[in-house]
Amino acid sequence: MERHYDYIVVGSGIAGLFYSLKVATLDPDARIAIVTKKGETDSNTNRAQGGIAAVLAGPDSYEAHIKDTLKTGCGLCHTDVVEQVVENGPRVIEDLIRFGVEFSEENGKIDLGREGGHSFSRVVHAADLTGEEIERALLTACRSKSDRIHMYRDHIVLDLITWDVGGQEVAGGAFVFAEEQREFSAFYAPVTMLATGGAGQVYYHNTNPMIATGDGIAIAHRAGVAVGNMEFVQFHPTTLYTPGRWPFLISEAVRGEGGVLKSVMGKRIMDHVHEMEDLAPRDVVARAIDKELKASGEEYVMLDISHRDADFIKKRFPNIYAECLRRGFDITVRDIPVVPAAHYTCGGLVASIDGKTSLPGLFVAGEVAMTGMHGANRLASNSLLEAVVMADFSAKACLEYAKNVSFPDSPEVDRPFHSSLLYPREKVLIAHDRRQLTRVMSDFVGIVRSEDRLQLAQTKIHQIKEGIEQYYMATPATYDVVELRNMATVAELIIRSALMRKESRGLHYVVNYTDTDPAFEKDTIIEAPAVIKE
Repeated sequence: MERHYDYIVVGSGIAGLFYSLKVATLDPDARIAIVTKKGETDSNTNRAQGGIAAVLAGPDSYEAHIKDTLKTGCGLCHTDVVEQVVENGPRVIEDLIRFGVEFSEENGKIDLGREGGHSFSRVVHAADLTGEEIERALLTACRSKSDRIHMYRDHIVLDLITWDVGGQEVAGGAFVFAEEQREFSAFYAPVTMLATGGAGQVYYHNTNPMIATGDGIAIAHRAGVAVGNMEFVQFHPTTLYTPGRWPFLISEAVRGEGGVLKSVMGKRIMDHVHEMEDLAPRDVVARAIDKELKASGEEYVMLDISHRDADFIKKRFPNIYAECLRRGFDITVRDIPVVPAAHYTCGGLVASIDGKTSLPGLFVAGEVAMTGMHGANRLASNSLLEAVVMADFSAKACLEYAKNVSFPDSPEVDRPFHSSLLYPREKVLIAHDRRQLTRVMSDFVGIVRSEDRLQLAQTKIHQIKEGIEQYYMATPATYDVVELRNMATVAELIIRSALMRKESRGLHYVVNYTDTDPAFEKDTIIEAPAVIKE
């Protein structure tokens, strides 16, 4: 089946929805397709609890926000990008409010919170469910334009459509598969926007929704787009350990109120590790927990707040108390089992602040992109800020691109359609390979790394990747096998990037090179192999 649009948007998080609304506003005649592989609210955006960092009141300043971002990024942030994102923060917050987002207020003004790494209160939020509120408002705004913005739920992109223009490859849409209908479609458009989010699911323990399998990174890399800084994966130190169930963050505020990290045997973990002990910075705590898990062989450590008064715990942490109780234990009388979890992908597809990639017609926005905003470590609440500013800039850049491109009704392209798309088969092998892949990444490519473990992981992931590729080409397609194919590509890119960086910097800590080396104060870039047409 063929579908024709002016703009194809892959992903329904804050970047994809905001971009679609801006394009629809700037171009009243635009026909836009939003392709999302699950329900429209399944995204990292919907899970964001914190908020959006933006300079909205004194004594805060652009200079202070820029300084905080650069410091956290450990020398790898692109200063010009940081400046543009920060300085456009207040304007895009106003846009979000116009689209219907209701942020928390105090005395008639937007309430500003403060998080780790920020020198002032500048986090715009909607209670502790900011992402959910943004998703609600933007989806409502998109539905109000349903005559021009069409939402395709439960559709997964297999690969990008590219076509030859005077010897140059140009993006022309995407090949899309709907598993339930067993339907294969070619979505043609002169502009394709990837807003597919991150890749946390390549790790066994992660805070991301099940759909965060790095699809955008994988399909664009297969089409010839370079990736950058994939070694920098941000981990949250304390996530509730409940295998097989949705991950749940245990706020660092628990430690701020006296929570103590212990081994399963009851030994305090942070003693003699850092002068602030359990209140040490996030990366220090995560490495200490990782060290304990490797030494003990256990699956988790314990976080104990039960020594505080029960009424205080319930009042101070009502959501954490209620969720833990729902999962079977009372934190007022027992320890909380916690484990570090992959949280955010700082690297991604190399792009400019306006979303342009090396493939004409392909634009990216949000966590899937690597613009240089985050460097080697992301400052809290800068992720949604980058996503919305990029989407805003990209909408304008895409309109200019579309004006100057001549796009045929049906480009002559190679269609990767084969009989294996027609009938599904058993999934046991895919489930096994997915568990093996995520275990390898968590065990060998986690918070603390070594060259030996990275090389072992590279061998294992390569074997898994080869097997998946053969399975994909010879076996009926399912979302599971498509996702696993992408996960294997992303996992391999993370490992390759980690092996290329012979130092420890930001989120990348390797025991063979524990110091920061000025020679590596540069991005880690992996060029995509040349696209071979059969």
